[in-house]
Amino acid sequence: MSGAGGATAPGDATGAGERAGHPWLVVIDMQRVFGEAGSPWFAPGAPAIEPTVARLVDGFGDRVALTRFVAPAEPVGAWVPYYELWPFALVPPTDGIWDLLPSIPARDHRVVTRTTFSKWDAELASLVGHDMVLAGVSTDCCVISTALAAADAGVRVRVVADACAGVSDGDHERALAVMALYGPLIEITTADAVLAEVARA
Repeated sequence: MSGAGGATAPGDATGAGERAGHPWLVVIDMQRVFGEAGSPWFAPGAPAIEPTVARLVDGFGDRVALTRFVAPAEPVGAWVPYYELWPFALVPPTDGIWDLLPSIPARDHRVVTRTTFSKWDAELASLVGHDMVLAGVSTDCCVISTALAAADAGVRVRVVADACAGVSDGDHERALAVMALYGPLIEITTADAVLAEVARA
């Protein structure tokens, strides 16, 4: 995980994305544990969105952050019974299940590793400012958790519907519908629309 020295607090003054006048792409948890069949946490729609997510990563150039979900060393509070249901996941952050999918290589992009569903925090705030585009998995868990937290901090959030996947198609659609209720803070969009905007900028 890369640090962000001098990071601003969520909702604070301008971050890098706003200073640059361009949105940042935040790719949520495109990892083996969610993207490979046979994993207990496999999101069945993940393989289908990989090419679209990769296209977005290429289109955004160096304005890309990739996130990883990992298990805590010692679960506390409500996470204790959660991991009692999913003991397979109680492995170190270096375990291969947490690796990014080969189609979404880290290259020199910022990688943000968290033990929480929401990835919104001071580090992301310092990067994206007040304009963020979200893609990844799962729509009904880590994507929606990140989107709502960022929107609450005053960030313009665009969720790329065709670059997200849920635990099921129905869960994906329900999560999109919930996020749409938060407009105009959260907008549901498409990869083509976002990339067209990036190309014009």
